[in-house]
Amino acid sequence: MSVALDELAILPASQQAYKIYYEDDVLLVVEKPYQLLTVPGRHPANRDCLISRVQRTFPSAQVVHRLDYDTSGLVVLPLNKPALSALSKQFQARTIEKEYLAIVHGELPLAGEINLPIAADETNRPLYKVCQQTGKPSLTVYQRLNYDPATHTSRVLLQPVTGRSHQLRLHLAALGHPIVGDVFYGNTAISVGSRLMLHAWQISLQHPVTQQRIKVEVLPSF
Repeated sequence: MSVALDELAILPASQQAYKIYYEDDVLLVVEKPYQLLTVPGRHPANRDCLISRVQRTFPSAQVVHRLDYDTSGLVVLPLNKPALSALSKQFQARTIEKEYLAIVHGELPLAGEINLPIAADETNRPLYKVCQQTGKPSLTVYQRLNYDPATHTSRVLLQPVTGRSHQLRLHLAALGHPIVGDVFYGNTAISVGSRLMLHAWQISLQHPVTQQRIKVEVLPSF
């Protein structure tokens, strides 16, 4: 089904530069700024993105996973086809470990799991929804790090076991604790902020060549 250009959102690209936190001959681990697409969007005005910027210096860089436009943090970029294949298999086998940090509304329980199936919301794209009938199994493990009574917000560590689109945002909203700044799934009256408070802060993977475990960490600005 074709979509008219005026129905596609134009997402202004952040002017903040990406940062490299790991580099060798076969892969990069970079930090994506918030408000930057990982790959080009469907609208011609959304061509500026992380991979297009990285490819100016590393023409062979490819995308093996993504972060939302509003989410900042670490992205692994293979630099050749064997590395792309090896990393794809690790993502499929769920042996790549990812952790996120977020600030959510309310006093989140100390720890727990969110096990709710997720499906595309066909009537309200690009959103997703919890759906017991058509949703794919989705699991998030969380741990509250602290609670700030002054702002009535919690800082939380998130470990997505599955990797569904918008999983963390939707799971936390379904729990009644939307991420601060989430205009998709939060109450817009309380979600206004400078940014979505969600950051992919740690990633651990097996190097495609050396087979050694690599762990990269970068704390968020919030």
